[in-house]
Amino acid sequence: MEGKEMGNSDGVGEKRNHDVVEKGVEVTNEGTVEKTSARDVWNALIWHGGSVYDAWLNAVAAQVGSLILTLPYTFAQMGYWCGVGSQFLYGAFGCWTVYILSLFHAEASQRTRATGIIHQKHVLQYHEVISIVTGKALGNVVLAFNMTALTFTCVLQLIACSSHIYYMNSNWNKREWLYLFGTLALPTVLLPSVHNFRLISFLGIATTSITSAYMTVAGIQHGQIGDVSHQGPKSMIDFFTGATNILFSFGSHGLCIELMEAMWKPRNYKYAYICAVLYTYFLTIPNSVSVYWAYGDILLHRSNAFGVLPPSKMKNVCIIAMILHQYVAYLLVVNPLFVASEKLFRVHLSRRFMLKALARVPVVLIIWFFALAIPFFGPINSIMGAFLFSFSVYIIPSVAFMKAYSKNQLKTAEKDIAKYGQLMYWMSVFVAVWVFIFGFGFGGWASATNFIRQIQSFGFFDKCYQCPTKK
Repeated sequence: MEGKEMGNSDGVGEKRNHDVVEKGVEVTNEGTVEKTSARDVWNALIWHGGSVYDAWLNAVAAQVGSLILTLPYTFAQMGYWCGVGSQFLYGAFGCWTVYILSLFHAEASQRTRATGIIHQKHVLQYHEVISIVTGKALGNVVLAFNMTALTFTCVLQLIACSSHIYYMNSNWNKREWLYLFGTLALPTVLLPSVHNFRLISFLGIATTSITSAYMTVAGIQHGQIGDVSHQGPKSMIDFFTGATNILFSFGSHGLCIELMEAMWKPRNYKYAYICAVLYTYFLTIPNSVSVYWAYGDILLHRSNAFGVLPPSKMKNVCIIAMILHQYVAYLLVVNPLFVASEKLFRVHLSRRFMLKALARVPVVLIIWFFALAIPFFGPINSIMGAFLFSFSVYIIPSVAFMKAYSKNQLKTAEKDIAKYGQLMYWMSVFVAVWVFIFGFGFGGWASATNFIRQIQSFGFFDKCYQCPTKK
């Protein structure tokens, strides 16, 4: 059963009547009591996940990923205080724009699903929510930015898998590993929706938690290397490239509407996201500080923390754990692309799931092709942050709220707006202007400069990008 079948029906916080499993009995709508089957227990514990807890699992699994491995490098670019401060700043900005998007989702659901304009099983998406509330022009902008950002985020997950496994086994080059991981990506078309991701997201959180703990302990146990230095930031380019990487790391908003749609009470997603950001701080700050303290500015030449940590069995365990996590992150991020492809091929509301699965296959093939074509994708992470995520995650939601507030288009949020409307408006102005200047402006300049410096090392369809020469 798909997520929308068990999910919210009117999109504004009312839980659909459904069977409840409690203490070995099933309480139906008619009040009769029946014995619970093994399938009912499986569905209740593992398969159907529409609670705030499930939303938290999904948000954390999507939020925390290769960020764990690259933040020590970012700290070397920015220094301790600026690195930690930027995390708190962009985490707070992310919470604010998720709150805005929750208002837009409630409004869009009230206007469409509650009035019967769209089918109850139609999964609303980011660009549709913006279009319904503020008009098609801004919705089309969101569609272009968000689909591009999600596509290349999925590309990054596959490239990261091949890069991580190469640290353990270099008998295959990175392209050969990509053939394997691309093949493993194909069966993902069979997963119904994020409503059914409870076990998968739990695995994603477990893997990153283990890796974070290992990095923290490994840095402390190793101690500082000889002549260690902590001079960051050394240049404006390094500083703003690092800041843009952090901006990029809090950019899971591209799938937050789908995560809301999978919930029984979508309005509570904002609380789940705040808790997800707090857990992100707990995972990333201690390990980043520990590794940067131990290795210092040498990290400027090792963007992946695995490149400086000494070989050990635990390191190999964490490499495998991060490969599993990249796969989980791919499963989450690709879901909005799957939904969009279903709508493109007009099978989104079909009762035949295999038709939906077939409509999803081109998405996987396109992602796989790009992963093989541009294995140098790592160096353009900050380019994505500056030119894609700065708009889709921070600027567009803020501008959309300013427009909706000015035209009184958010009827479902009248109480909040009546009390705090002016404050919310100017908060949105502040976020949009800050990110436009420092994320898109300075961040774009630094990222483009850094990209140009490395462009001579790029090679399309490279067999093994940045692999050491074998003797």
